[in-house]
Amino acid sequence: MPKMATKAAGNVFYEARMAAATWNDKLNSREGAAEITGLDRTRLAYIELGTINPHPEEVLILADAYNAPELLNHFCSHMCPLGVHTVRPVQLQELERSTLQLLSALQSIPALKDSLINICADGVISEQEKPQMEDILKRLDDTAASIEALKLYYRKQFGNRTN
Repeated sequence: MPKMATKAAGNVFYEARMAAATWNDKLNSREGAAEITGLDRTRLAYIELGTINPHPEEVLILADAYNAPELLNHFCSHMCPLGVHTVRPVQLQELERSTLQLLSALQSIPALKDSLINICADGVISEQEKPQMEDILKRLDDTAASIEALKLYYRKQFGNRTN
């Protein structure tokens, strides 16, 4: 059994490889991971140490090899110059928690719909309506995050990259 890479501890790519090593012994080492992924061992080390950011194609390869779809969201929400501004971080959660958060968010949809109709019926969002509209958008973002968390759980369980 290899020793823990203390310098890489806490790095999401290293943690994903170590989690995958519980079901694929080859992933206990960077050499084995390089063999499975086709990525250079040294490049994997630099990625795991945080010295360099991986390319999007490399993240896809690592996410598939490690069965770690959470790497995709992490890359897009923390490392991609465009995604940092547009992709919300999603945490991998237990099924029950994801489901309850989504159901809670969905309960507020009818009220949000009514408020949205009232605000947008005249085709203009007034200054007085702006705070209410911002609240609606935040709640919709929260609902979208709950949906993404449930999808992430599903992908982790079944290895399916559905949209």
